[in-house]
Formats: sequence, structure tokens, C-alpha cells
Amino acid sequence: MSERLKPGDTAPAFTLPDADGNEVSLADHAGRKTIVYFYPAALTPGCTKQACDFTDNLDVLAAAGYDVIGVSPDKPEKLAKFREKESLKVTLVGDPSKAVLEEYGAFGEKKMYGKTVTGVIRSTIVVDEKGKVEHAWYNVRATGHVAKLLKDLKIES
Repeated sequence: MSERLKPGDTAPAFTLPDADGNEVSLADHAGRKTIVYFYPAALTPGCTKQACDFTDNLDVLAAAGYDVIGVSPDKPEKLAKFREKESLKVTLVGDPSKAVLEEYGAFGEKKMYGKTVTGVIRSTIVVDEKGKVEHAWYNVRATGHVAKLLKDLKIES
């Protein structure tokens, strides 16, 4: 199981394909705060709710100086379907090898319906302008997470 990130840690660099197969790197966002959120699977109810919440608040987050990147183990084709079906505006990238998920501590053992399973741990990491972890939340809930995030980051919606 990978280590969880803590505030002050250097955020692991990554370059992953987006829904169109274009490469998206964390380095592309240097100089801006970036919210990197990890979710289990595109086109599932909880992940859809969370992605829609991020899309609905994208303008508010952007105005406050934040970019948003959603990471799942899905392939670009599935991400494209997800984006089209739900009219998502948030940048979605795929990590089928789960290497980035593991580097961020967002893949490992978790409880699901009372059983211990291995999978994606729904997590949100806020990376500052210099590439350092500013906040790290693990085992977040899909519903209501973006509202809580806005409150924790003191962003008026």
C-alpha cells in the first residue's frame, strides 16, 4: 500500500492521457493551484455526481485560481463517453496502470460494504503553485465533497 501524501510533500509529477488522448501534465499547471481528485470509475453514480459537482463549480474554482483534474483508472475512450454523456467540463485523465493513483496514495485497501477490498480510494489533493501538497483528503464522499472543498478552501460560491 502506498504512502498517503501530507501537506508540504512534493506532489508527484505525472503526464496522463485525457479523454481525447492528449497528454496532460501536472507541470502544465505550474503557477496555479491545482485540485487533483481521484475517483474509482467513470459512468458510475457516485463518480458522476462528483464530476458534475466539479463541473458546476468550475467557474468559481477558476476565479479563485484553481485548476481541476480528475484521475481514474479508465481509458481515454471511456472518459470521452463519460464527458459527452454528462456534459462534463472538468479535465479528466486516465491512469490504467494505476501508477499515479499509487504515487498519490489513492489506490489500496479500503472498506466497501463492510468488506476490505483493494481499489481506488476517493481522494482529493490540492497542489500549490510551486508543486507542493497544500491539502490532502482521503476517503472522501462523492456527494457533498465539492461543497465541503469550497468551504475548506474558503471559496465563496
